[in-house]
Amino acid sequence: MPVGLILAAGAGRRFGSTKQLAELRGRPLLAHAVDAMLAAGLERVIVVLGHDADAIRARVDFGAAEVVIAEDWADGQAASLRSGLAAAGAADAVVITLGDQPFITPEVISAALGELDGFDAVRAVYDGKPGHPVVLGPAVIEAAGELRGDQGARELLARFNVCRWDAGHLADATDVDTPEELQAL
Repeated sequence: MPVGLILAAGAGRRFGSTKQLAELRGRPLLAHAVDAMLAAGLERVIVVLGHDADAIRARVDFGAAEVVIAEDWADGQAASLRSGLAAAGAADAVVITLGDQPFITPEVISAALGELDGFDAVRAVYDGKPGHPVVLGPAVIEAAGELRGDQGARELLARFNVCRWDAGHLADATDVDTPEELQAL
């Protein structure tokens, strides 16, 4: 069974505040990512929180999504990824998105999962640049426990057979790192 995983544990240092709660179109930024993942039809969706988790839980409607707290979130993105994958248990695939990408669609999430056949992982690509969703198959999930610090899946994926898949026709990979970027949306 594939599991959806949204990484949203960071402090948003470049943003200057808890960006998961920054408003976009009248809703917290993270709510857009949660809604897309839930609408993709997965049986399980996990959201990994860390920084300011209590405030985020109080303001974001997680619906049927499970919330996992990465206690070691400050160690970097690898800690969040490890926490989420541990919570996913024996999933046969994990599709990963980020909490600061409000324009990832349910369609791109579902389609990325469909590209996994014959590969260890799938990496969505937008205008030639790697993005999300990223889908991890069993071998990559098992190896992800090795990640440390601010390493994400990029370094890990370099060791596996990865389908680089052009997803620009299904979603916009814009992420929000600063208040100015949010304002521009």
